[in-house]
Amino acid sequence: MAKQTCMGALMKCSFGMAPSSLIPTPKTVMSSSMVAANILDHKPLMNIMPFGACQSLANPMVASATAAAMGVLTPMPCIPMTMAPWVPGAPTVLLCGSPALNDSSKLMCNWGGVIAINMAGQMTHDLP
Repeated sequence: MAKQTCMGALMKCSFGMAPSSLIPTPKTVMSSSMVAANILDHKPLMNIMPFGACQSLANPMVASATAAAMGVLTPMPCIPMTMAPWVPGAPTVLLCGSPALNDSSKLMCNWGGVIAINMAGQMTHDLP
């Protein structure tokens, strides 16, 4: 079952070299005492932080560096280009007017990467 995603969720990009944390836009709705996320939390460098270095040849910086290195793939700093919202979200759960973001949603980067949620950010504490 998909989990609601919130501040601190860990994400992975298929072309990135490091994980990143989700930073939802501030809302009045909380999940596990953290700010909850919806599908509109997709803005580069605001909600989606870099994934270390990018390895996608669709990224102009990577393509240029790779050409300069005589065709040897040369990763460059990641600057996410996530122009469209997460899909599909939770269409039956609205959060501030948009579908809530769950950990089975995906986000497409213009450089060809697919961003997925590895850990929803919700923490549960089991009592002994």
